[in-house]
Amino acid sequence: MNRRSLCKLLAASGGLAAARPILPASFVAPARAAADAIKLNIVSRTIEVNGKPAKVFGIEGPNGKSGLTLAEDQTYAVDLINGLQEETAIHWHGLTPAWDMDGVPGMPMPPLAARASRIFTLPSGKTGTHWMHAHTLQEQALLAAPLIVTPAAKRDEQDVVILLHDFSFKTPEELLADLKSGSTGGMAGMNMQGMNHSMMKSTNMKGMDHSKMPGMGGGMMGMDLNDIEYDAYLANDRTLSDPEVMQVEKGGRVRLRIINGATATGFSIDTGLLAGMVVAVDGQNVIPVTIQPFPLGMGQRVDILLNIPKEGGAFPILALREGARQRTGIVLATAGATIAKVPIEGSIDGPVLSIMSEHMLQATTPLPQREASQKFAVTLTGDMQNYAWAINPDKEMTVKKGERIIIEMQNQSMMTHPMHLHGHHFQIVNVDGMDMPGAVRDTVIVPPMATVTFAFDANNPGGGWAFHCHHLYHMATGMMTFVPYV
Repeated sequence: MNRRSLCKLLAASGGLAAARPILPASFVAPARAAADAIKLNIVSRTIEVNGKPAKVFGIEGPNGKSGLTLAEDQTYAVDLINGLQEETAIHWHGLTPAWDMDGVPGMPMPPLAARASRIFTLPSGKTGTHWMHAHTLQEQALLAAPLIVTPAAKRDEQDVVILLHDFSFKTPEELLADLKSGSTGGMAGMNMQGMNHSMMKSTNMKGMDHSKMPGMGGGMMGMDLNDIEYDAYLANDRTLSDPEVMQVEKGGRVRLRIINGATATGFSIDTGLLAGMVVAVDGQNVIPVTIQPFPLGMGQRVDILLNIPKEGGAFPILALREGARQRTGIVLATAGATIAKVPIEGSIDGPVLSIMSEHMLQATTPLPQREASQKFAVTLTGDMQNYAWAINPDKEMTVKKGERIIIEMQNQSMMTHPMHLHGHHFQIVNVDGMDMPGAVRDTVIVPPMATVTFAFDANNPGGGWAFHCHHLYHMATGMMTFVPYV
């Protein structure tokens, strides 16, 4: 079975939630330094949401806290222990391990059985903000956690990690069934506010704040922004009715490491009175730039440096739900500061996520200049009525080790798709016909009717790297394919 056939099979069978392992269940990965491995536990837990208990999942490190922190340029053995009563699989989003360590069920390892464990070999790479999450519908039930790689040289800054989620008291299976039946109450449309894509193409974005431009707070007529109305939006498992308060020092420097772990919600990051500098996206450094608010699609990350005023105070850091008034976030506060209540809903809708910020981002370490060996044209399509989504490449997306690959994505649907390629980092080289030396990423948003092109080097051979939309329910209903090496 080739990869395109597998993709069709996944879509026809209900996607990843219904996928069965390719290898027999008896397959066992070879042991790798089990005695020295870092213990990482997949757990069931209970949190409070809107005053009610909610049973969710989690990933706890050896210190009992959510997530894992690694040192840069090291290789780790991680003992993943499944404490659940059901099978699962974890993907190391942002790291580039070998293909058999990637964590997609059946690619090639079967899911991790209930109460079983498995050793993973993970190269940490350079310092960066990453995360780990289930590559099944379990991701909706908060089966995710930060994965932070710290620098070898100590920085004079305080790390503040924020993991965003959208939360529902319904099960993921119920949400997916609702989407297929059209009863989620979502699909909020947008009003035209004056800027179409041809106007965007001719706009010089250098040094401009996209949020202040005409049309950047609006969208295209008929655009579908949110197809699920969630019960709550969380930052580090809490809503703004009881936000996490992070103590910071007067006159200190803070590095916000923000992860959009939501399954179907885009956010814009608003640092309020603190003028932050964007210094990294998807764990990869960029030339520092101020972009306020900053768009963050599902699966994307951003590092923002903030200077806390010498006089101190309390400073909300907000994530604004795309095209809606709901928001979540945390509060940075110095000792003794008065912390005011922050309403869960704002007075205006959050901005529509815009690709225009990509024009303002430049990688500090871009890909080396070289000619492309292959180029693939990919069309992103969707049927909202039947809730079926697809990636349609113009040819089989097979690559050879050492090749420079170009992938051009054209979105012919009316929803934005955050597109993620496993096992590699890529550089944005063109948006809507405008060439650019853009950021190096692993996930990029493709708005309706937009075209986004990226380049990557085929330097991590594998049987078939997943390439998919990071909207969980788009992926589960067909918007996933594979890039195999030959």
